Amino acid sequence: MKYALAKFRVYLLGSGPFVVYTDHASLRTAMKSPHISQRMARWLSFFAEYDFRVEYKPGRLNVVADALSRRPDYAVKTADANRIGVESVSAPSSSLIDDVKAAYASDADAKQLLSYASEVGTTPSCSAVDDDVIRIVVLNDYDLRM
Repeated sequence: MKYALAKFRVYLLGSGPFVVYTDHASLRTAMKSPHISQRMARWLSFFAEYDFRVEYKPGRLNVVADALSRRPDYAVKTADANRIGVESVSAPSSSLIDDVKAAYASDADAKQLLSYASEVGTTPSCSAVDDDVIRIVVLNDYDLRM
């Protein structure tokens, strides 16, 4: 209801009294209740801008609202299990991986690091540097450094 009032605010303000039909029975009583919470007071202060009256209409009699709120294009679509299939698959393509592999193959320092890392029997350690500073090796390739 708040959404509808905010949406049609331009048309409703100053137009005179109007009627809101709802199947929300407690809203009708909350508008007249003297004991309300702070949250409800905030809602009612929003509603106080408008000149309207709330009339209760049970859900089974409120078919117009049901038709509007249950539009077929809003319905959740279910998939037929027999028709599910892969339409297309796409993957991003980049030559960066190939460029890095080629740079590793042509860089002497990288070859030495790779041979050191691939040796069987070496104990893994956090760093090959004595002061345990983590370093990133940037290959000696102008295109990759830029």
